[in-house]
Amino acid sequence: MLDLTGINKTFFPGTVNERKALIDIDLHLDARDFVTVIGSNGAGKSTLLNIVSGSIRADSGRVEIDGKDVTRLTDFQRAAYVGRVFQNPSAGTAPHMTIEENLAMAQKRGQKRRLRRGVTKAKREEFRQELAVLEQGLEDRLTDWVGLLSGGQRQSLSLLMATFTHPKIVLLDEHTAALDPQRAALVTKLTAELVESNHLTALMVTHNMEQALQMGNRLIMMHQGRIILDVAGADKEAMTVRDLLAEFEKQHGAELSDRTLLA
Repeated sequence: MLDLTGINKTFFPGTVNERKALIDIDLHLDARDFVTVIGSNGAGKSTLLNIVSGSIRADSGRVEIDGKDVTRLTDFQRAAYVGRVFQNPSAGTAPHMTIEENLAMAQKRGQKRRLRRGVTKAKREEFRQELAVLEQGLEDRLTDWVGLLSGGQRQSLSLLMATFTHPKIVLLDEHTAALDPQRAALVTKLTAELVESNHLTALMVTHNMEQALQMGNRLIMMHQGRIILDVAGADKEAMTVRDLLAEFEKQHGAELSDRTLLA
């Protein structure tokens, strides 16, 4: 489903600020894989997602989604293949458009635009059914501006918009980090349900190691632009936060606390 081969990315090359963000990354995801990604700041996690989405272009290497080489496609051109939810609840929606207008835009992601009636009666009923899954009453607020919603409601809406069109892969970039614990737990639950019910392939960056262990079928740890741990299935299910910290220490020969890793 997703293949990254020989991916390298350096920011500010040839300057005093040069930083190698990704180094020789090879990564394969099968269809319906749900992979969580952890690592300290600067490990390359968000850069990895940006390379997949097309927001930035790798210096070298190849990106394939569902067997198609998308290496040279922009984020707009990849929109039909990729859904994404950002850390900031405001980033994935248009605040001065209504809920139904946001959903209508998301439904046409990656398609050619032409003049047509904005939201039909049939579409409105479809949106109500989709929103009802969120269990937040948004199906009765279709004409409300999205800017009136709470952070948790906007992130739930962003999650729905990123998944209900069945993209080839969904990218989740610390999408619960800006929420309070109660709303973060709700969005985490919705994430698992929507990914499962829509049979999606997902790549999720998180700073929460417990969340990384609990969600998905596979976990990768990154450090200084490289993948240093890749664990799946029963091996992942058996791991604890302490095991993750021990693995990092084994790789680098230094004692590490969870606060250091997540700083």
